[in-house]
Amino acid sequence: MKFLVLALFVAGAYGCGLPTFPPILGRVVGGQDVRPNSWPWQISLQYNSNGEWRHTCGGTLISDQWVLTAAHCISSGREYRVALGKHNLPETEDGSVFKSTANIIVHENWSSLFIRNDIALIKLESPVEFSDSIMAACLPAAGFLLPHNESCFVTGWGRIYTGGPIADILQQALLPVVDHATCSKSDWWGFQVTETMVCAGGDGVVSGCNGDSGGPLNCQAADGSWEVHGIVSFGSGLSCNYPKKPTVFTQVSSYIDWISNKMASY
Repeated sequence: MKFLVLALFVAGAYGCGLPTFPPILGRVVGGQDVRPNSWPWQISLQYNSNGEWRHTCGGTLISDQWVLTAAHCISSGREYRVALGKHNLPETEDGSVFKSTANIIVHENWSSLFIRNDIALIKLESPVEFSDSIMAACLPAAGFLLPHNESCFVTGWGRIYTGGPIADILQQALLPVVDHATCSKSDWWGFQVTETMVCAGGDGVVSGCNGDSGGPLNCQAADGSWEVHGIVSFGSGLSCNYPKKPTVFTQVSSYIDWISNKMASY
């Protein structure tokens, strides 16, 4: 609870999870272009490739200096930067900001073999100023479990179809939550999903895809604010939108203490 108060405080006058331009919620594979600045906590994690900055993953701004992403997005030896306030990635846009990283903290028990504890924090080189295009998402209460079929949205610049190009314009897609009892069935994800993960989608039409990794699963709270309940972790290797293979997210509510402790320590 202390951390949630902190998150609200650092969001300042804008408040966490309350965009100036609310998203247009229609029915990311099978997704749609978002309304500009409607997901102002969405960031693009980019790496330096011979002097050219390339998008590799998504992430979520959770305070004026901290970004939440997936552990599997981080490779040692790479130089990263965070692009904030972006809508169309290739274009130069007013209100967008690029920040170098001061610290990157990968969960100490991250397992790439079993895809466990797929969570990382990035501390920006300096605090970012909140604006209509840049603000923080709220975090859920520790231990909170989303109900089955809850309407949440995945956002990102990932591939627009399996094997296809990444999106230029930020995409959003409605992904209903699949509870653990269903997602862990043998013909779904089975033992591969744990209770510190959340599944969403699985209809064979709409899903996250390569390049969406690290980005948020956005779910609206009762007060109208948006909370980030998931971090895009993995999906089916057969295709992004494979039936009964919903997108799997790291469940943020399982890591509130870890997030709070790391933010206080660095």
